[in-house]
Amino acid sequence: MSVVDRYLHPRVDPTRIGHLILWPISIMMVIHRSLILAVNGARTDDFTPVYNAALAFLNKGAVYNENYDTVDPHYLYPPSGSLLMSPLAIIDPQTSRWIFIAVSVVAILVCAYLLTRLFGYDHRSWIFPALIFAFFSTETVAHTLIFTNFNAFVLLGMLAFMMLMLRRNDLWAGVAIGLTFAVKPILAPLLLLVLLNRQWKILITAVGVPLVLNALAWPLSNDPMDFVKRTVPYLGESRDYYNSSITGNGAYFGIDGWLVLLLRIAFVLMAAFSLWFLYRYYRRSDELMWLATSSGVLLCTFFLVGSLGQAYYSMLLFPLMATVLRAGSAVRNWPAWLGAYGCLSFDVYYSSEWEPFGRYLEYGKVTWGWSLLMVAVFGSLLFRYLDMRRDGVLDVPSDVPDRTSDTAPPVGREPTPAA
Repeated sequence: MSVVDRYLHPRVDPTRIGHLILWPISIMMVIHRSLILAVNGARTDDFTPVYNAALAFLNKGAVYNENYDTVDPHYLYPPSGSLLMSPLAIIDPQTSRWIFIAVSVVAILVCAYLLTRLFGYDHRSWIFPALIFAFFSTETVAHTLIFTNFNAFVLLGMLAFMMLMLRRNDLWAGVAIGLTFAVKPILAPLLLLVLLNRQWKILITAVGVPLVLNALAWPLSNDPMDFVKRTVPYLGESRDYYNSSITGNGAYFGIDGWLVLLLRIAFVLMAAFSLWFLYRYYRRSDELMWLATSSGVLLCTFFLVGSLGQAYYSMLLFPLMATVLRAGSAVRNWPAWLGAYGCLSFDVYYSSEWEPFGRYLEYGKVTWGWSLLMVAVFGSLLFRYLDMRRDGVLDVPSDVPDRTSDTAPPVGREPTPAA
């Protein structure tokens, strides 16, 4: 290399290239999604009902008196949620909303960091900015901020729960998930994994925290029984708007009830096999893979077969998708990522030229995204089972040393700092 060539073609450490590309793009995406899109807001406003309920709670007013026949966002949190949300109403609505957006952004960034560490990577690795970029590219994060709802804190509680559960800090793991139950019990299916792993202490705080908070909030609330009499029955209904579950999609498109029931049964059976296989062959050999994949299977099934599945719930599938970094992942195939595109992408398919076709795609893409992701995970695990049966190794013990990702050390072991 000539003297001049050193100036014309300066060398850059290849490990820095990911940082040079990802950090500026990720930072700009965070700024755009939070300071522009979120502050602008949208017609859908999840924050105002929460703020009004918090204000009513502080002033001993009626909280659960909404008209559920409208399609506007409703306040659906239990009294414990009203107690935890009540500080929002101490200041004016606009300032409160902006603070809530800012704290939500911080929570999402912390989630990216925790997921990086969960899979054994250092914060100086390119994985950290890549996850931030991936998070803020999705519809689920964008709409969580734009609509201004609680989902970022549910994901934060979920990741804290998983990390603490893996480290056997059972009582604190229960606190982490119990706080999410107190506001939005969408993570309740994960308690099945607690039972399967026999970490009974988690149940003490996971159940105790929301019970204690409800006991504190009940006498402070003006109409707590209306939550039981009016809100809980409404939560059990399957509405035909803003609902990407199989029943919601079926109601919107007019699908026969027998087909809706058949699809729900099919996905429950796929989930049952997937959970059995993961428990039998991964729980001892790779507990992180078992926990992250099983949680994704449980939650995705819950979104599909439950009464209400909203697109931004897909945020809770991030740990499942992050298993792609780890050897043995059930999402190392293109159908899984096509499904992820369906339920995570920010693309809109309304078409002025092909209006009916575009509308069908737009209203169905989250449902088919979840469905394809479930089929991909199920198919991947099923073919592994069939291969093992063919080779006669189904009964070979699986409690072998933890299999790591292709480049990262297993969870709980200190990673080598990235350059």
